[in-house]
Amino acid sequence: MAITILAPAPPIQDVDYDSSSDSGSDGGADLDGDLDMRPKKRARRAGSTSIVTPGEVVTDDPQWMRGHGTYVEPATAAILATVAGTIQKTNKLLSVRPLRARYTPEIGDLVVGRIIEVQSRRWRVDIGAPLLAALPLSAINLPGGILRKRTETDELQIRTFLSEGDLLVCEVQSLFHDGSASLHTRSLKYGKLRNGVFVSVAGMGGGGGVVRSRRQVWTIETANGGGPVDVILGVNGYIWISKHIKTADEDKAEVGITRIEESTNSTVYSSQNDEIAAETRREIARIRGVVASLVEAGMKVDEDMLMKGYGAAVEIEREEDGPGGDFLGGEHGKRLVKMLQGMS
Repeated sequence: MAITILAPAPPIQDVDYDSSSDSGSDGGADLDGDLDMRPKKRARRAGSTSIVTPGEVVTDDPQWMRGHGTYVEPATAAILATVAGTIQKTNKLLSVRPLRARYTPEIGDLVVGRIIEVQSRRWRVDIGAPLLAALPLSAINLPGGILRKRTETDELQIRTFLSEGDLLVCEVQSLFHDGSASLHTRSLKYGKLRNGVFVSVAGMGGGGGVVRSRRQVWTIETANGGGPVDVILGVNGYIWISKHIKTADEDKAEVGITRIEESTNSTVYSSQNDEIAAETRREIARIRGVVASLVEAGMKVDEDMLMKGYGAAVEIEREEDGPGGDFLGGEHGKRLVKMLQGMS
């Protein structure tokens, strides 16, 4: 969310609202046309889009129940906000949706993570959650072509597969009692990431960000000779945009679950990037610019919006027909957002 610095203004005087006052006046506006949820002595514009700050009174009406992001003050029984965010109302339940929050893992989520620590039989992975996730050695595919148990030799060579700083795409397999996640990469579409750029999207709480959708991984046929580009939208707010590398398995039938390790070779865990043409790099940067524009405008990031945004960005460049047409910041970014808003 963009921050605007305003000039100092005189403090707002406390006003004692009269319950018999006109509900259409400035002091009697209610939340979503329902009840007046504001404290009786606070001159604050109420509304479902108004932002509250930590410690601010949301309501002192006893009929409301507190939800996430709030707490009840024992002395006055008023509901106060614990985070900065927007007020959300579900029947008689009040909660505050934070403007920015860390990712809460759920089983089955596709996430992008970074290796933080290498231990004897597992890796510790940063997935944007409050706690580091665990990736056991038994939850990855090892090269060799034999489905077998992990031995002491594999434990000694654990750093040759994934080391500190490596990026990978994986899936949340289970959750521990403390809320941390256990990951796995036992699929051909998961594993170590190369040949691309990493993007971290802020605003996973109330602002724009990645949303859960039908497809989180797909390939874009880019314009201007850029070729195919892979996009991975991790629901934890981490995004990977990379050059598409065609494998031999794409020309064959889909590999069965019992033959996954037969298709795993040493190149899967290589840290050496392939040669990427300048046209492909340019289109990767364009897709990244589209993501940045969507997040800055507070819009959701999913396959549909990203594909529409990429098409609009290519159209803007063709209309500019000059240097800087592929730049999506400033006025170009605002124009891109207006085009997307017109499509929706």
